[in-house]
Amino acid sequence: MTDTGADTERAAARESARESARDEAVEAALAALDLDTKARLLGGQDMWSLPALPEIGLRSLVMSDGPIGVRGVRWTADDPSVALPSPTALAASWDPALARRAGRLLAQEARRKGVHVLLAPTVNLHRTPLGGRHFEAYSEDPHLTGEIGTGYVQGVQDGGVGTTVKHFVANDAETDRFTVDNRIAPRPLRELYLAPFEAIVRNAHPWGIMTAYNQVNGVTMTEHRHLVNGVLRGEWGFDGFNVSDWMAARSTTGDIEGGLDVAMPGPVTVYGEALAAAVRAGDVEESAVDTAVRHVLRLAARVGALEGAPPVVTEPPAAIDGDALAREIARRGFVLVRNENGALPMRPGTVALSGAAARDARVLGGGSAQVFPEHVVSPLDGLTAALPDGALTFHVGADPSDELAPADLGFTLRARCRDAEGRLLGEGSLPNGQVQWIGDDLPAGVTHETLASIEVVGTFTPRETGIHSFGTRGLGAYVLTVAGETVFDGVQTMGPETDPFEAFFGSPVERARVALTAGETVEVSLLHTLDKEFAAPLPAVMFSFVHLGPRRDPDELIAEAVEAARAADTAVVVVATTERVESEGFDRTDLALPGRQDDLVRAVAAANPNTVVVVNAGSPVELPWREDVAAVLLAWFPGQEGGAALADVLTGAEEPGGRLPTTWPVALTDVPVTDVTPVEGELDYSEGLFIGYRAWDRIQEAPAYAFGHGLGYTTWSYDSLVAGPDAATVRITNTGDRPGREVVQIYLAPRTHGPDRTHGPDRPDRWLAGFGSVEAGPGETVETRIALPRRAFEIWDEEKGDWTLVPGAYEVRAARSLTDTRLTATLEV
Repeated sequence: MTDTGADTERAAARESARESARDEAVEAALAALDLDTKARLLGGQDMWSLPALPEIGLRSLVMSDGPIGVRGVRWTADDPSVALPSPTALAASWDPALARRAGRLLAQEARRKGVHVLLAPTVNLHRTPLGGRHFEAYSEDPHLTGEIGTGYVQGVQDGGVGTTVKHFVANDAETDRFTVDNRIAPRPLRELYLAPFEAIVRNAHPWGIMTAYNQVNGVTMTEHRHLVNGVLRGEWGFDGFNVSDWMAARSTTGDIEGGLDVAMPGPVTVYGEALAAAVRAGDVEESAVDTAVRHVLRLAARVGALEGAPPVVTEPPAAIDGDALAREIARRGFVLVRNENGALPMRPGTVALSGAAARDARVLGGGSAQVFPEHVVSPLDGLTAALPDGALTFHVGADPSDELAPADLGFTLRARCRDAEGRLLGEGSLPNGQVQWIGDDLPAGVTHETLASIEVVGTFTPRETGIHSFGTRGLGAYVLTVAGETVFDGVQTMGPETDPFEAFFGSPVERARVALTAGETVEVSLLHTLDKEFAAPLPAVMFSFVHLGPRRDPDELIAEAVEAARAADTAVVVVATTERVESEGFDRTDLALPGRQDDLVRAVAAANPNTVVVVNAGSPVELPWREDVAAVLLAWFPGQEGGAALADVLTGAEEPGGRLPTTWPVALTDVPVTDVTPVEGELDYSEGLFIGYRAWDRIQEAPAYAFGHGLGYTTWSYDSLVAGPDAATVRITNTGDRPGREVVQIYLAPRTHGPDRTHGPDRPDRWLAGFGSVEAGPGETVETRIALPRRAFEIWDEEKGDWTLVPGAYEVRAARSLTDTRLTATLEV
């Protein structure tokens, strides 16, 4: 019999010895460096990496964006990436073990691409559904966020790749994100916004943290000595490296004294020569530089980039099938919020599919999280493969956008780069019509100094006959040619935009309309001549060749979909947001679905009572027709295998496994917290502790769908609950006729509340304290033990400046969602 205890002790001893060896290697390397070299190591050498130091055996440390896939250091589809579902989808699984498997896959991708550090996960909270980047974060709840983030970090680091948990802290919206001063009282700062970071640091020991652009209570986060050196490193024991968000570092002395180790991107940063000069001038202690360098060298040692230091992981985990895992995460994250009369799984018969997003799937959000998968399975692809021949029809019905978008489907494009004399410097393929070369991300042989023009050239094979629109996005001079004819030759000047990035990524401009025939290939080109007047804030080339297919009468499109739906056994409508709705860089102004999609759903539902709506969005949208349809399935941004996973779930081959990680409102006007706009530079988190479901409880209003809600394809009875001071044990039985998975949620409801009601501190009505998932076959009874951490019974005492246990009686609720309690027990603490 194996002595597992002895094995664990031996493994711990071996890791302790390796840790000592890494520390020794780090100190030896640090001692060999002079001031200028140390200062140079702390600033990026380019967009994505730190300089190599061969004299101490240090290889260049490479970083890459990585919430849902590892792009690498180039904006190209030549080296495709596995695209997993959005972080909201991963959180909707309520499964930290699944998050860990996702992390291991991303580590595998990172190693393949030569990446040492992923710039992920994002664990900021869904303070309000208007946050434009919420698809990249997990949840409105700090406990769920911390648990999923812990699994993700553990998985990535299982594969020997570092993480940077971001954005530390309170980067919960995009409006004025570079400058906003978020004013947050100590208690909500600790109990909400810092809580996921603390849980991940204590439980997963991440090798990196990324500090945010914003200020917190008057101090820029890259210079926030109290939160970084005092709380993160001092109280929590974080020993990794601290990297700035890109272009967030602004003060040489403020940043190094505030605990910032690495300023990105390079080659020009506030560190390097400026930092060495500050030390020589007596403005900065060299010991502060040494501390930062030590953190960078420790990271290098952990990932195996420092000679003489044993890496943390010597044998990576077994290979993972990325396509299969992406498909599993998608279906495990799908949340079935409505299913009247057993509409799902679909019964055998004919299916009428509609919605532009069913054909042209939106699988990920906009911004730095973008990757380029080798293939994408759309809902149309997935259902076509799963259903018998002749069972499926498709009609566009409604398109979420009538705006030109980067040329994509039907286009094959390359970029040719020339100097001022017209000589070809180099060329490279493009994933679509968007050129986004930042830093050294240029085709081989091309430099920013020599580059004078870029010509996007290629072919376009239309899918539809009719009038096609072509245009440009970005500043400068353009010559646009379609089918051998120059259709535009002119200059786009700066408009009312005040932010250069807004100008580059703002609204596309239509330049020409050309009649084309489906299936007949034409040559296209867009010549863009660079102008220093329109230079980007950092070395970059950013513009787009945009296109929009034939625009038909919206009423005719809806009528076609309605006619097909009326004749089918089941109607499936896919609705979606667009990159102009959910993306990094801006917040949302409303929660409405764009275009005529609501009209499409209403019309189809009126024609076919067995209508299923699939919502393709990364965060909440209004569903004004939700009571008029048979079923509503929230699919998030489902990643590259989303269409295959959707077919699995709609046909009943698999169960939708998700539960809501964030409250889904009826309408924006009902949402308790919506403020994302600073006033005179400040955004006051005046709601305190009451965000998400805590705020809905506070105002005693019911949302469309509560936090934790989600239906499956079987039924469950909750048989018993035993609550103790450390854990709750719940026994449940699958009372349905098929296997299933259930997420058991434990909420705490204090019997005493704040000064307005009885006595004791002001607290939410209830909060998530723990959760666990179980699987069982028909008629099978299973039991799960869910830990109740001491922190669940504590508050941050602002007078003491410490955590304080709140004694008294608590109702422990075993529930299927926040508002669906099945069993209760009283616990005295």
